[in-house]
Amino acid sequence: MPAPHNPFKSRLAAGEALMGAWVGLADSYAAEITASAGFDWLLIDGEHAPNDLRSIMAQLRVVQASGSHPVVRLPMDETWAIKQVLDIGAQSILIPMVESRSQAERLVRATRYAPQGNRGVGAALARASGFAAVTDYIATAGEQIWLGVQVETRAGLAALDDILAVEGVDGVFIGPADLAADMGFGADLGAAPVVEAVLDAIRRIAASGKAPGILMTDPALAQQCLDAGARFVATSIDVITYALAIRAAGEAARALRDG
Repeated sequence: MPAPHNPFKSRLAAGEALMGAWVGLADSYAAEITASAGFDWLLIDGEHAPNDLRSIMAQLRVVQASGSHPVVRLPMDETWAIKQVLDIGAQSILIPMVESRSQAERLVRATRYAPQGNRGVGAALARASGFAAVTDYIATAGEQIWLGVQVETRAGLAALDDILAVEGVDGVFIGPADLAADMGFGADLGAAPVVEAVLDAIRRIAASGKAPGILMTDPALAQQCLDAGARFVATSIDVITYALAIRAAGEAARALRDG
């Protein structure tokens, strides 16, 4: 029995544009609600949300049971952390702050068993193999793993062509917030030089045959990214969606009381 099919990987490889959302509330109950919204993919955030391995696994379970595909973002590019998140069942991962070809090559090796890579062999213990029920897991797992890397600094953009040349990198996500800050524009994602840099990077990634991705909550900017060739695009963040909605509800409640 081979490793489970990764529809996120195959759909992106076929050229589809997939719409997603950020899952940052770090709770499986909230993730289950978000998974009912019909997004193509959901990003379980281990970088800026208060997640650990067990909370990521709990959210993986509920998202995998839905029609959305889970992507896990780790907070770092450590081989041991990649090994752990793959073993708990993630098949699609996103790694932040990638700035060189050598770093990208190291990440690819971390997702593959020897001789192609250096992922530690412990599949018999792992949820990823159905606890040894997937008998051909080690031989077939690599084909179903999707690796995305984040380019979000001027150094990363300068190395973009080298990163795109790395076999095994399936997608490149442009991080507009960090890029805007690195370019000296603070939190202004809509600054003209930032938008120009983002769209140029998306076009270059698309031309390479890899999938370009981005998180953009501004609908007009998100549309520009799609028009430029972005193929995994997140438009919502659960934390912000909830915060805005509950604050509006509180304001409405106070208005009722106060007449």
